[in-house]
Amino acid sequence: MARRFGGPNSPGGDPRPGSGRAPSTRSRPVRRRVITAGARVNLLFVLPFLWAFSAFFRDPAGMAQHLAVFALLMLAAWLTREGVIAQDAYDARKVARRPAIPRKIFASVVTGLGLAVAGLGSGFGLVTPIILGVLGAGLHLVSFGPDPLGDKGMEGIDEFQTDRVARAVEGAETYLRAMSDAMLRARDRKLQDRLSDFQGHVRELLRAVEDDPQNLTSARRYLSVYLQGARDATVKFVDLYERNRDETARADYVALLDDLEQNFMLRTETLRDSDRQELDIEIDVLRERLEREGVRPAIPASPAR
Repeated sequence: MARRFGGPNSPGGDPRPGSGRAPSTRSRPVRRRVITAGARVNLLFVLPFLWAFSAFFRDPAGMAQHLAVFALLMLAAWLTREGVIAQDAYDARKVARRPAIPRKIFASVVTGLGLAVAGLGSGFGLVTPIILGVLGAGLHLVSFGPDPLGDKGMEGIDEFQTDRVARAVEGAETYLRAMSDAMLRARDRKLQDRLSDFQGHVRELLRAVEDDPQNLTSARRYLSVYLQGARDATVKFVDLYERNRDETARADYVALLDDLEQNFMLRTETLRDSDRQELDIEIDVLRERLEREGVRPAIPASPAR
Protein backbone atom coordinates (compact mmCIF):
# COMPACT_ATOMS: atom_id res chain seq x y z
CA MET A 1 0.00 0.00 0.00
CA ALA A 2 1.30 3.44 -0.87
CA ARG A 3 2.34 5.50 2.11
CA ARG A 4 2.52 9.23 2.35
CA PHE A 5 5.84 10.72 3.45
CA GLY A 6 4.69 12.55 6.57
CA GLY A 7 2.42 11.95 9.48
CA PRO A 8 0.15 13.41 12.14
CA ASN A 9 2.92 15.63 13.45
CA SER A 10 3.85 17.02 10.02
CA PRO A 11 2.79 20.57 9.13
CA GLY A 12 -0.72 20.45 7.76
CA GLY A 13 -0.99 16.78 8.62
CA ASP A 14 -4.42 15.20 8.52
CA PRO A 15 -4.19 12.03 10.59
CA ARG A 16 -6.88 9.48 10.04
CA PRO A 17 -6.93 6.50 12.40
CA GLY A 18 -6.70 3.22 10.58
CA SER A 19 -5.62 4.79 7.29
CA GLY A 20 -2.58 2.57 7.12
CA ARG A 21 -0.25 5.47 6.30
CA ALA A 22 2.79 5.52 8.54
CA PRO A 23 4.88 8.59 9.24
CA SER A 24 8.24 8.96 7.60
CA THR A 25 11.14 11.33 7.94
CA ARG A 26 11.88 11.50 4.20
CA SER A 27 9.60 14.43 3.51
CA ARG A 28 11.36 17.42 2.00
CA PRO A 29 10.38 21.06 2.37
CA VAL A 30 8.32 22.32 -0.53
CA ARG A 31 9.11 25.69 -2.02
CA ARG A 32 6.12 28.00 -2.23
CA ARG A 33 5.92 30.66 -4.87
CA VAL A 34 5.13 34.13 -3.59
CA ILE A 35 4.53 37.16 -5.77
CA THR A 36 6.31 39.90 -3.84
CA ALA A 37 4.76 42.79 -5.80
CA GLY A 38 1.20 41.75 -4.93
CA ALA A 39 0.41 44.70 -2.62
CA ARG A 40 1.68 47.29 -5.09
CA VAL A 41 -0.27 45.68 -7.92
CA ASN A 42 -3.47 45.69 -5.85
CA LEU A 43 -2.96 49.39 -5.14
CA LEU A 44 -2.97 50.06 -8.88
CA PHE A 45 -6.55 48.75 -9.03
CA VAL A 46 -7.68 51.13 -6.27
CA LEU A 47 -6.26 54.48 -7.39
CA PRO A 48 -8.23 54.71 -10.70
CA PHE A 49 -11.49 54.88 -8.76
CA LEU A 50 -10.54 58.41 -7.67
CA TRP A 51 -11.13 59.50 -11.26
CA ALA A 52 -14.24 57.34 -11.62
CA PHE A 53 -15.82 58.90 -8.53
CA SER A 54 -14.93 62.49 -9.44
CA ALA A 55 -16.28 62.03 -12.99
CA PHE A 56 -19.86 62.35 -11.73
CA PHE A 57 -19.17 65.86 -10.46
CA ARG A 58 -17.96 67.18 -13.83
CA ASP A 59 -19.58 68.55 -16.96
CA PRO A 60 -20.01 66.07 -19.86
CA ALA A 61 -16.55 66.80 -21.26
CA GLY A 62 -14.94 66.46 -17.84
CA MET A 63 -16.86 63.25 -17.17
CA ALA A 64 -15.61 61.74 -20.43
CA GLN A 65 -12.04 62.77 -19.61
CA HIS A 66 -12.12 61.29 -16.10
CA LEU A 67 -13.74 58.06 -17.26
CA ALA A 68 -11.09 57.74 -19.97
CA VAL A 69 -8.39 58.12 -17.31
CA PHE A 70 -10.13 55.48 -15.19
CA ALA A 71 -10.29 53.04 -18.12
CA LEU A 72 -6.64 53.54 -19.09
CA LEU A 73 -5.34 53.16 -15.53
CA MET A 74 -7.43 50.03 -14.98
CA LEU A 75 -6.02 48.58 -18.19
CA ALA A 76 -2.52 49.42 -17.00
CA ALA A 77 -3.20 47.74 -13.64
CA TRP A 78 -4.43 44.57 -15.37
CA LEU A 79 -1.41 44.49 -17.70
CA THR A 80 0.89 44.99 -14.72
CA ARG A 81 -0.68 42.13 -12.80
CA GLU A 82 -0.42 39.77 -15.76
CA GLY A 83 3.15 40.85 -16.36
CA VAL A 84 4.14 40.24 -12.75
CA ILE A 85 2.54 36.79 -12.85
CA ALA A 86 4.37 35.98 -16.09
CA GLN A 87 7.71 37.09 -14.65
CA ASP A 88 7.09 35.07 -11.49
CA ALA A 89 6.63 31.96 -13.63
CA TYR A 90 9.72 32.90 -15.67
CA ASP A 91 11.87 33.36 -12.55
CA ALA A 92 10.66 30.09 -11.02
CA ARG A 93 11.88 28.02 -13.98
CA LYS A 94 15.42 27.15 -14.93
CA VAL A 95 14.49 26.91 -18.59
CA ALA A 96 11.96 29.45 -19.86
CA ARG A 97 11.08 31.53 -22.88
CA ARG A 98 10.56 35.24 -22.55
CA PRO A 99 6.91 36.33 -22.35
CA ALA A 100 5.42 36.71 -25.83
CA ILE A 101 3.90 40.09 -24.86
CA PRO A 102 5.91 42.56 -22.73
CA ARG A 103 2.93 43.34 -20.50
CA LYS A 104 4.74 45.45 -17.91
CA ILE A 105 6.32 47.65 -20.57
CA PHE A 106 2.92 48.11 -22.21
CA ALA A 107 1.49 48.90 -18.76
CA SER A 108 4.07 51.66 -18.29
CA VAL A 109 3.09 53.20 -21.62
CA VAL A 110 -0.64 52.98 -20.83
CA THR A 111 -0.04 54.48 -17.37
CA GLY A 112 1.76 57.40 -18.95
CA LEU A 113 -1.03 57.83 -21.48
CA GLY A 114 -3.67 57.78 -18.73
CA LEU A 115 -1.88 60.45 -16.69
CA ALA A 116 -1.35 62.52 -19.82
CA VAL A 117 -5.11 62.46 -20.45
CA ALA A 118 -5.62 63.49 -16.80
CA GLY A 119 -3.44 66.56 -17.39
CA LEU A 120 -5.37 67.80 -20.42
CA GLY A 121 -7.12 71.14 -20.01
CA SER A 122 -4.58 72.68 -17.66
CA GLY A 123 -3.47 76.26 -18.09
CA PHE A 124 -0.03 75.23 -19.39
CA GLY A 125 -1.14 73.65 -22.64
CA LEU A 126 0.54 70.37 -23.53
CA VAL A 127 3.40 70.84 -21.08
CA THR A 128 1.47 69.37 -18.13
CA PRO A 129 0.19 66.26 -20.00
CA ILE A 130 3.66 65.54 -21.39
CA ILE A 131 5.36 65.89 -17.99
CA LEU A 132 2.73 63.75 -16.26
CA GLY A 133 2.88 61.11 -18.98
CA VAL A 134 6.66 60.81 -18.95
CA LEU A 135 6.85 60.77 -15.16
CA GLY A 136 4.06 58.23 -14.85
CA ALA A 137 5.56 55.87 -17.41
CA GLY A 138 9.03 56.22 -15.93
CA LEU A 139 7.98 55.67 -12.34
CA HIS A 140 5.90 52.64 -13.31
CA LEU A 141 8.83 51.10 -15.18
CA VAL A 142 11.18 51.76 -12.27
CA SER A 143 8.70 50.33 -9.73
CA PHE A 144 7.90 47.08 -11.53
CA GLY A 145 10.83 46.73 -13.90
CA PRO A 146 10.76 45.64 -17.52
CA ASP A 147 9.60 42.25 -18.71
CA PRO A 148 12.19 39.51 -19.35
CA LEU A 149 13.48 40.24 -22.84
CA GLY A 150 15.41 37.04 -23.49
CA ASP A 151 15.08 33.29 -23.15
CA LYS A 152 16.67 31.65 -20.10
CA GLY A 153 18.68 28.46 -19.83
CA MET A 154 18.38 27.51 -23.51
CA GLU A 155 21.98 27.99 -24.61
CA GLY A 156 23.19 24.88 -26.40
CA ILE A 157 19.89 23.04 -25.91
CA ASP A 158 17.88 21.59 -28.76
CA GLU A 159 15.08 24.06 -29.51
CA PHE A 160 12.57 21.35 -30.42
CA GLN A 161 13.11 19.62 -27.08
CA THR A 162 12.80 22.82 -25.08
CA ASP A 163 9.59 23.71 -26.92
CA ARG A 164 8.12 20.35 -25.97
CA VAL A 165 9.14 20.81 -22.35
CA ALA A 166 7.83 24.38 -22.25
CA ARG A 167 4.43 23.27 -23.59
CA ALA A 168 4.24 20.38 -21.14
CA VAL A 169 5.19 22.56 -18.17
CA GLU A 170 2.72 25.28 -19.14
CA GLY A 171 -0.04 22.69 -19.52
CA ALA A 172 0.77 21.30 -16.07
CA GLU A 173 0.77 24.78 -14.55
CA THR A 174 -2.65 25.39 -16.10
CA TYR A 175 -4.03 22.32 -14.32
CA LEU A 176 -2.45 23.45 -11.03
CA ARG A 177 -3.93 26.94 -11.32
CA ALA A 178 -7.36 25.47 -12.05
CA MET A 179 -7.09 23.33 -8.91
CA SER A 180 -6.15 26.35 -6.79
CA ASP A 181 -8.98 28.44 -8.22
CA ALA A 182 -11.51 25.69 -7.53
CA MET A 183 -10.25 25.11 -3.98
CA LEU A 184 -10.87 28.77 -3.10
CA ARG A 185 -14.59 28.02 -3.22
CA ALA A 186 -14.22 25.39 -0.50
CA ARG A 187 -13.26 28.08 2.05
CA ASP A 188 -11.11 25.59 3.96
CA ARG A 189 -7.60 26.83 4.78
CA LYS A 190 -6.27 23.39 5.74
CA LEU A 191 -7.40 21.96 2.42
CA GLN A 192 -5.79 24.86 0.58
CA ASP A 193 -2.51 24.23 2.42
CA ARG A 194 -2.73 20.50 1.70
CA LEU A 195 -3.28 21.21 -1.98
CA SER A 196 -0.34 23.64 -1.98
CA ASP A 197 1.90 20.91 -0.54
CA PHE A 198 0.85 18.54 -3.31
CA GLN A 199 1.42 21.22 -5.95
CA GLY A 200 4.89 21.82 -4.55
CA HIS A 201 5.82 18.19 -5.18
CA VAL A 202 4.37 18.41 -8.68
CA ARG A 203 6.60 21.41 -9.36
CA GLU A 204 9.60 19.42 -8.15
CA LEU A 205 8.83 16.99 -10.97
CA LEU A 206 8.49 19.92 -13.39
CA ARG A 207 11.95 21.14 -12.36
CA ALA A 208 13.38 17.66 -12.95
CA VAL A 209 11.96 17.70 -16.46
CA GLU A 210 13.30 21.19 -17.12
CA ASP A 211 16.74 20.17 -15.88
CA ASP A 212 16.83 17.33 -18.40
CA PRO A 213 14.32 17.50 -21.29
CA GLN A 214 14.89 13.78 -21.94
CA ASN A 215 12.90 13.11 -18.76
CA LEU A 216 9.75 14.40 -20.45
CA THR A 217 8.91 11.03 -21.96
CA SER A 218 8.93 9.32 -18.56
CA ALA A 219 6.95 12.11 -16.90
CA ARG A 220 4.45 12.94 -19.64
CA ARG A 221 1.65 10.81 -18.22
CA TYR A 222 2.06 12.47 -14.81
CA LEU A 223 1.97 15.98 -16.29
CA SER A 224 -1.07 15.37 -18.44
CA VAL A 225 -3.32 12.42 -17.58
CA TYR A 226 -2.75 12.36 -13.82
CA LEU A 227 -2.91 16.14 -13.38
CA GLN A 228 -6.00 16.41 -15.54
CA GLY A 229 -7.64 13.74 -13.38
CA ALA A 230 -6.55 15.57 -10.23
CA ARG A 231 -8.05 18.80 -11.54
CA ASP A 232 -11.36 17.12 -12.42
CA ALA A 233 -11.49 15.40 -9.03
CA THR A 234 -10.78 18.71 -7.27
CA VAL A 235 -13.57 20.51 -9.11
CA LYS A 236 -16.08 17.74 -8.39
CA PHE A 237 -15.06 17.56 -4.74
CA VAL A 238 -15.38 21.32 -4.24
CA ASP A 239 -18.80 21.31 -5.90
CA LEU A 240 -19.95 18.67 -3.40
CA TYR A 241 -18.13 20.06 -0.36
CA GLU A 242 -19.41 23.56 -1.01
CA ARG A 243 -23.00 22.35 -0.70
CA ASN A 244 -22.99 20.08 2.35
CA ARG A 245 -19.44 20.06 3.89
CA ASP A 246 -19.34 16.28 3.58
CA GLU A 247 -16.50 15.10 5.84
CA THR A 248 -16.37 11.69 4.17
CA ALA A 249 -15.81 13.32 0.79
CA ARG A 250 -13.15 15.52 2.39
CA ALA A 251 -11.29 12.52 3.80
CA ASP A 252 -11.49 10.73 0.44
CA TYR A 253 -10.12 13.76 -1.36
CA VAL A 254 -7.20 14.13 1.07
CA ALA A 255 -6.48 10.40 0.62
CA LEU A 256 -6.42 10.96 -3.15
CA LEU A 257 -3.90 13.78 -2.73
CA ASP A 258 -1.81 11.53 -0.49
CA ASP A 259 -1.65 8.81 -3.13
CA LEU A 260 -0.99 11.23 -5.98
CA GLU A 261 1.71 13.01 -4.01
CA GLN A 262 3.42 9.71 -3.25
CA ASN A 263 3.46 8.78 -6.93
CA PHE A 264 4.80 12.16 -8.01
CA MET A 265 7.54 12.04 -5.37
CA LEU A 266 8.59 8.55 -6.43
CA ARG A 267 8.68 9.56 -10.09
CA THR A 268 10.81 12.62 -9.27
CA GLU A 269 13.24 10.53 -7.20
CA THR A 270 13.46 7.97 -10.02
CA LEU A 271 14.36 10.65 -12.55
CA ARG A 272 16.92 12.23 -10.23
CA ASP A 273 18.50 8.85 -9.45
CA SER A 274 18.63 8.03 -13.16
CA ASP A 275 20.45 11.29 -13.86
CA ARG A 276 22.97 10.55 -11.10
CA GLN A 277 23.56 7.03 -12.40
CA GLU A 278 24.18 8.32 -15.91
CA LEU A 279 26.68 10.85 -14.53
CA ASP A 280 28.47 8.14 -12.55
CA ILE A 281 28.74 5.99 -15.69
CA GLU A 282 30.19 8.88 -17.68
CA ILE A 283 32.73 9.57 -14.92
CA ASP A 284 33.76 5.89 -14.79
CA VAL A 285 34.19 5.76 -18.58
CA LEU A 286 36.26 8.94 -18.53
CA ARG A 287 38.46 7.64 -15.71
CA GLU A 288 39.14 4.38 -17.56
CA ARG A 289 40.04 6.27 -20.74
CA LEU A 290 42.46 8.53 -18.85
CA GLU A 291 44.09 5.54 -17.18
CA ARG A 292 44.61 3.88 -20.57
CA GLU A 293 46.33 7.06 -21.75
CA GLY A 294 48.65 6.92 -18.76
CA VAL A 295 47.11 9.95 -17.07
CA ARG A 296 46.29 9.69 -13.39
CA PRO A 297 42.71 11.04 -13.11
CA ALA A 298 41.90 13.60 -10.48
CA ILE A 299 38.23 12.70 -10.68
CA PRO A 300 36.99 11.34 -7.34
CA ALA A 301 35.74 7.81 -7.28
CA SER A 302 32.02 7.35 -7.79
CA PRO A 303 30.11 6.46 -4.64
CA ALA A 304 29.07 2.87 -4.27
CA ARG A 305 25.74 2.23 -5.93
